[in-house]
Amino acid sequence: MNQDNTLDTSIERLVSLLDLENIEKNIFRGESQDIGSPQVFGGQVLGQALMAASRTVEERNVHSLHAYFLRRGDFEAPIVYEVDRARDGGSFSNRRVIAVQHGEQIFNMTASFQVPEEGLEHQFDMPDVAPPEELDDLINLIKPEWVEKLPLRIRRMLTRERPFEVKPVETPHFLLNETTEPIKHSWIRAKGDIPNDIVMHQALLAYVSDYDLLTTAILPHGTNLMQNKFQMASLDHAMWFHKTSLVDQWMLFAYESPRSIGARGFARAQIFSRDGTLIASMSQEGLMRIRRT
Repeated sequence: MNQDNTLDTSIERLVSLLDLENIEKNIFRGESQDIGSPQVFGGQVLGQALMAASRTVEERNVHSLHAYFLRRGDFEAPIVYEVDRARDGGSFSNRRVIAVQHGEQIFNMTASFQVPEEGLEHQFDMPDVAPPEELDDLINLIKPEWVEKLPLRIRRMLTRERPFEVKPVETPHFLLNETTEPIKHSWIRAKGDIPNDIVMHQALLAYVSDYDLLTTAILPHGTNLMQNKFQMASLDHAMWFHKTSLVDQWMLFAYESPRSIGARGFARAQIFSRDGTLIASMSQEGLMRIRRT
């Protein structure tokens, strides 16, 4: 794999990663990307798996997915996605996707698709927070003298070009040394040119849904990235797509973590469009093990 490509983390590069190669019926292949973490970013696998499933469905939109992360992904190797067309009914279609790398499953997912349909509607109100125009981008909150103390791989992960703008409402967790309530908010949008393709926008939303979700669970425990106190890894991920939306418009991610126990942290979030429409919800449980020194 071209090393230069693995280090390109622009939105254009991400779109190309999600545009999978169809190598035969129900089988797709995607490249992997090094974003500075020790393994493939979970959001990449979510987005690619959703894209693979969507390629086997016509005139139906994804409304939910449920996924499990089984093994670390190797960003130096491609990932093969095998789609099982479990059912096509009158209104709903179900797909199962297995992601394989080096001959082993690293991830599996079930996704459900629905023919667009009218029905009863209600939703929670969007939280009342500062608008994105009044907030700093995450990259501007990271001080160079602080970053220099970090290991090279973490430093690259924090300072790389990002395909999404992220504007935290509260002080980011890795800048804190205090216990806080496990609730936070961020404005997020893609930056750059994105095809006018709702399936691509949904895959990009799945990608960014894995941004900073699990870290909500460490807020009550008075730690930050510098302390390297926890071993953290995503175990599962679920999403519900309530309304189709465009990820190059500002979205408010409202995160919370109601519980951590048994070396696992549980977090969930609601995603609102700028006009206050609840467009998606998500939840995740992950390993949150205290490192033994």
